[in-house]
Amino acid sequence: MRYVLDEQQCQNLDVSVRREWLLTNGIGGYAMGTAVGINARRYHGLLIAAITPPTGRMLLLSAIDAIVEVDGQPTGISCNQYPGTIYPDGYHYQREFSVNSSAIYTYKHSDFEIEKSVTVHPRENSTTIRYTNKGKAVFKLALRPLVCHRDHHGNFSESSTYPNSLDFQPDCTVVEHENVPLFLKHAGAERSPIQGWYYRFEHVREAERGLNSRDDLYCPCELTYSLQPGESAVLVASTDKDAVAYTPKSKTGGSEYRLSVMLKDAVDHFFVETHDRSSIIAGYPWFTDWGRDTMISLPGLCLYSGRLSEAKAILRAYASQMFQGLIPNRFVEKGEHPDYNTVDATLWFANAIYKTLETEWDLDFARDMVIALESVFDWHLKGTLFGIKVDPEDGLLMQGEPGVQLTWMDAKIGDWVVTPRYGKPVEINGLWINLLRVLEWLASNLEKLNLESDLSHSSEFYRQEAELATSSFELKFWHENLGIYLDTVDPDDPTLRPNQVIAMALPFSPVDPKHAARALDVVTMELLTPMGLRTLGREEPGYRGKFKGPLAELDAAYHQGTAWPWLMGSYVTALVRFTGDKKQARKILRHAKEMLTEYGLGGIAEVYDGDLPQSPGGCPWQAWSVAEFLRAWVEDVQGD
Repeated sequence: MRYVLDEQQCQNLDVSVRREWLLTNGIGGYAMGTAVGINARRYHGLLIAAITPPTGRMLLLSAIDAIVEVDGQPTGISCNQYPGTIYPDGYHYQREFSVNSSAIYTYKHSDFEIEKSVTVHPRENSTTIRYTNKGKAVFKLALRPLVCHRDHHGNFSESSTYPNSLDFQPDCTVVEHENVPLFLKHAGAERSPIQGWYYRFEHVREAERGLNSRDDLYCPCELTYSLQPGESAVLVASTDKDAVAYTPKSKTGGSEYRLSVMLKDAVDHFFVETHDRSSIIAGYPWFTDWGRDTMISLPGLCLYSGRLSEAKAILRAYASQMFQGLIPNRFVEKGEHPDYNTVDATLWFANAIYKTLETEWDLDFARDMVIALESVFDWHLKGTLFGIKVDPEDGLLMQGEPGVQLTWMDAKIGDWVVTPRYGKPVEINGLWINLLRVLEWLASNLEKLNLESDLSHSSEFYRQEAELATSSFELKFWHENLGIYLDTVDPDDPTLRPNQVIAMALPFSPVDPKHAARALDVVTMELLTPMGLRTLGREEPGYRGKFKGPLAELDAAYHQGTAWPWLMGSYVTALVRFTGDKKQARKILRHAKEMLTEYGLGGIAEVYDGDLPQSPGGCPWQAWSVAEFLRAWVEDVQGD
């Protein structure tokens, strides 16, 4: 899918600085920037390498200052934001930006025309940057690489220890720091030893989040090329000394795109495969692979994009990391031990197994997964970490410890858990009952094949467990006077939130259809927005309609009114299931076309403001946002 900004859009900084592009390498590394070339985030750069794939991500090549010289007259075509000014101001000459397999900038001046392309190498921490003379005149091109070695979450300032070493080899400049080499390969260039610091680059998106927005960058050399018409200057930035320039295969596509094509193309960013695991990155640029996000995303990202084998590999990888009946909540950027502080990731894991086997039955995979799920059941029955345990009185799942956030509403500011949801949350128990039904279904299938010996319990046993929990679910969660399902019980919390819709949309939903239809009417009236479901009713205490401000304000608003696109998948599934209104469902899902173009080009944002007009926020590329729109589009409305 090719996304394009025209000349007017490129030269309007209010538009072009807020349209971002992303290229990923499949092992956790990436390149990312804006349509105008200004690095508006600390995460923007031409090479962000995954040093310990898929994590340990380090910004190595931030930008390249580019100056075109014709008849002794220099013109800067790059753009950098400094406090109060932009220099160079190459956006004045920018005629187009597009992103597909590469990010491509086109510049035109009365004396020259030049195209810059950025391409990330698959499965390598490498980027190829090309500057091609598209005009009819010869010109000189001077390139000044701006480098650093820092964590992609951090900042960089002048230091006497950087760089540790500079090595000038023929056609290659090596900058090394903290045992990480950056190889800058520049065949055909005349290299000048112009070295020094560039100070106070300003990242405006970070300033908006109340974070340190300044970076200093180091220039190790200047590279000069004389380009005839049609010739290119090629720079390869890599952690691999043997990397060579890469030319991608162009993705096809016309001027009009079907929504399913746009969504399926968007899923490519999120898959990673390394020597030790297959997984899904939860969101770019700042998330890693999170268990909850991976399992929610897996059906949409894998099963509706022809990646069934990847789905199985991911599920096996997470099963291998299970601890006391829980899959990891997240794999951390640094360190050896994943976090397990989640109550729902493992329950979504069961759902993803069911959806995968429903797509295509695989006996060997089913036998492996039933072992994992029976371990989940046993641990939850006797009690596992963080107070997660089945209540023997009603068969429902309880959870929670002071100071720990275990559901997807997991914002925490210092010691303050914003939405603790202690007790028995509604979607958690929908998912628990769904898991019991999945075990019943798996056991029944294995029993039909005379494989009872693979099982710890019979299908009838799991059916009885599910029946007990289902009867308790309706009895405890349904609130007749309010016409909704309570958000939690024991203790009861009638706060209007969208979590009840998740329970309505599961394959083995425990809800009463008549009750669900009534609750859905309330959700539609109070929580539905064009871009997702609000996380809190507008009349509820603590409602926040805008997702703006410093990080603490963002966290406080995260689940207190902010709208989440991923919830639209559950809403549409429930809408079709309980009303049959596919026409309205299609209308709702078509907002994805707008969402794919207004923030991260080819991605759907993590969140939107709860109040109109809704602005996108959070991660520009969020896996479950894309996944749930794709799943609902294909599964619920049979969209093309």
